[in-house]
Amino acid sequence: MNKKFAVIGLGVFGSAIARKLAERGADVMAIDENEERVQHIAQEVAFAVTLDATNLQALEAQNLRDVDAVVVSIGSSFQEMLLCVFQLQEMGVPRIIARAQGPVQRKILEKMGVQNILSPEMEVANNVAEQLINPGVLMCVQLPDDYEIIEVEAPSKIIGRSLEDIGLRKKYNINLVTVLRKSKDDNAHHINGVPSPESFINPGDIILVFGQVKDINRFIEINA
Repeated sequence: MNKKFAVIGLGVFGSAIARKLAERGADVMAIDENEERVQHIAQEVAFAVTLDATNLQALEAQNLRDVDAVVVSIGSSFQEMLLCVFQLQEMGVPRIIARAQGPVQRKILEKMGVQNILSPEMEVANNVAEQLINPGVLMCVQLPDDYEIIEVEAPSKIIGRSLEDIGLRKKYNINLVTVLRKSKDDNAHHINGVPSPESFINPGDIILVFGQVKDINRFIEINA
């Protein structure tokens, strides 16, 4: 049975989430008060509805209690987003995911009891900062308690060595998630499965590692 989601707010961010969920096989209800935005995505999702997401009766008519989660991505008015979140909570929606633009909005949503909060602007800022500090970093996901997952070009000093010899966990207290290796067929990087201690790092490899920020930075600095 397909999972069901509703996305409220069809700006660039909300529309992208709705499309991605639909591409993954989910039944998506896309909601916005702007008729043009709704029509623009109508052919790509299961349902597309034009309504005022602050109106309790309008929301209740959509049977949102039956979906697996509702993503609230109303970027034009934080007040409207808060009212929408409140109405969804009053309806007993099982899971609410809300977008926060900055730490103040995040704090307010946390006070309302929203557990899943997205901050795409902060994630982009973190990625750019990480790439400026460590030019080899291609992607960075910030996690709580100063942990992160990064995708980085394999540092020069670990090329040609086995994972056992490199000792990521023993020497640096970080974990290797996987290795992305360039294919001869299409010249693109592909996941190389789950690495074993005997796996070697080849020139051009990209590694995906998890650990605390200080430990990952130390690993990159020592092996650059």
